[in-house]
Amino acid sequence: MKVQRRIAGQRVRRRYHVRNRVRATGQLRLSVFRSNRNVSAQIIDDESGRTLVSASSLEGDLGGAGKPHGTVEVAKLVGKTLGERAVAAGIKKVAFDRGSYKYHGRVAAIADGVREAGVEV
Repeated sequence: MKVQRRIAGQRVRRRYHVRNRVRATGQLRLSVFRSNRNVSAQIIDDESGRTLVSASSLEGDLGGAGKPHGTVEVAKLVGKTLGERAVAAGIKKVAFDRGSYKYHGRVAAIADGVREAGVEV
């Protein structure tokens, strides 16, 4: 079996393992997506299957043209913006779904930004 295929399978298993544990809590879920260039996060209600609040580094006021979008500083700003939008929507507590990513760097910065805005993660 090729190494790339095995690693991709491991990522899929890790993502489902983390996501199922988070869904078992019954809370709203803060899901994170990270690419090489951008980060985005959204708060999802799994019971109704709806996204309640979202933020991304692709938004004009968070990233902007000509600025790097894949940095820890931008990720923290995305988290803070998401947290402020969540507080405005009346959301006080969420479960953090890191997906298949390690809780490190940009992923941890999003969680820190949401906490700074006043949402319990």
